Amino acid sequence: MDSEDASHEGRQRAERPSWTHRKVADELADELRGRIRSGVLRPGERMPTQARLADEFGVERGAVRQALRILQSERLLTNVSKGSPATVAPDPAPALTGPGALPQPTTVGLAPRMAEAFAQPHVEIEALCLTAVSLTLAMGEPLRQIHAGRLKPAKVDVRVLLPSSDIELAFPSRVDAPTDSRLQRRWLAQRNAQGQVLTHNLLALRATHGIDVHVSFRALPFTPPVKLYLLNGSEALFAYYTLSRREAEIGHEQVELYDAEGTQSLLFAFERGAGSRDTSFVEQSCLWFESLWNTISHELLLP
Repeated sequence: MDSEDASHEGRQRAERPSWTHRKVADELADELRGRIRSGVLRPGERMPTQARLADEFGVERGAVRQALRILQSERLLTNVSKGSPATVAPDPAPALTGPGALPQPTTVGLAPRMAEAFAQPHVEIEALCLTAVSLTLAMGEPLRQIHAGRLKPAKVDVRVLLPSSDIELAFPSRVDAPTDSRLQRRWLAQRNAQGQVLTHNLLALRATHGIDVHVSFRALPFTPPVKLYLLNGSEALFAYYTLSRREAEIGHEQVELYDAEGTQSLLFAFERGAGSRDTSFVEQSCLWFESLWNTISHELLLP
């Protein structure tokens, strides 16, 4: 090696990030994620070997493998194994879960996560929401994949918590007349219709594909200010119903409402195993849902 090469190698070593006090998979995943997002590692390109990454960052190979698995779970890498190097995904999509993940509108983020949840033999979906419209729309993606033969779960259990028809909703409500019964009737019709469509589409899987499907609803004695989706007990997707004023036609009358566009609510995702914070959030969300299901809610039979 001549002096110029030696000098160049010395500069490379000097420029390496210091990992002495943070040799953890999450930190390595952050670095590699940044290289993928910035285009340093291009779609379809093979990653450096695990040995080379371990040497570059001064970490154990186990940490490298764990970091690669994190990026694979975010659909940024494919072909992660102990053998050949992983490959950058052909079209890396913005990750919904994992470190550095950005929130996405419910209509964008929920369907792909739902489809991945349906890849399990026993699918368990729990939801707390205002009308189930987002859930019904998102369920279309796994249903399409089942009908196409790409997914074949053996059992599907879906439980949904919705507001009771016996309460006055906090929203949507008129600005000048919060107890307008026409708004209540309109919401109730939407709640029932979405629940019926969801139930029909899922139960149809019994006849068409022999899948053991169970769908149940319970009613809450309050208007939920947030929406929550729990996927196989391993992911919690959470969004706020953010209220705003808007005008709508109610009974041939233009009225001003307090309303929430739930389908556009930003969905924040937490994944069991993606760090202690995420794991705790998923666990507590599951406990919270279970407590509501078993205590203050009551059986809801959709007409």
